[in-house]
Amino acid sequence: MAAHPPLPLAGQVVLVTGGARRLGAAIARLLHAEGACILIHHRASRADASALAAELNAARRGSAATHAADLMDIAALPGVVESAIGAFGRLDVLVNNASTFYPTPLGEITPQAFDDLVGTNLRAPLFLAQAAAPELRLRHGLVLNMIDIHALRPLKRHPVYCAAKAGLLMVTQSLARELGPHVRVNGIAPGPVLWPEGAMDAALQARILDRTALKRIGTPADVARAALYLVRDAPYVTGQVLTVDGGRTVGGL
Repeated sequence: MAAHPPLPLAGQVVLVTGGARRLGAAIARLLHAEGACILIHHRASRADASALAAELNAARRGSAATHAADLMDIAALPGVVESAIGAFGRLDVLVNNASTFYPTPLGEITPQAFDDLVGTNLRAPLFLAQAAAPELRLRHGLVLNMIDIHALRPLKRHPVYCAAKAGLLMVTQSLARELGPHVRVNGIAPGPVLWPEGAMDAALQARILDRTALKRIGTPADVARAALYLVRDAPYVTGQVLTVDGGRTVGGL
């Protein structure tokens, strides 16, 4: 009987922050299907993280683990990286996916909201990349930051979120220079792929899709496939942001 060829990402280890649900879970599943071992970071979604790890381990024994941490706690961030190395012996890819998103209209911005949005969307990815850098240099690895189309085109009533994501875009480009030639650093900027959890009425959703070239919402799988490309198929791509928005940015914001 002929042996099956090895999976493309066999032997690689991926840490996905906010990996228990939504886009993070989709990325974790697809990279796992390509052979990677996955550390699923979560803060409060313990049940979802455990269920996803069980699912992945059922498909390939010993290939997934979880780690709980509050990314606002800078002192805890090296421990997230150490957890991946402790579980699987190495770390090849850091996916900075965890995010917070909510409106902060001018006149209502609080220091607490500012610290939360900047902390999760900008500060934590930077400090996690810093913590992971020594290991990623050894592995010629990748930092993959989840950005947003609104890093460059502001979203009304969300100035703090947009500023934080714009900062993450610059961090992506800056770290590509800082960590080259051994580590690649790229980003993905999703558009209307998943509606935000919470209130977004049907009329607003319809207006957004009307201004999207493909006239439909995307799926988590669309973003996960972009992540797979940057992880597996783009060894000469660094400092770049791949927009996955169905043409939202060319349709007008």
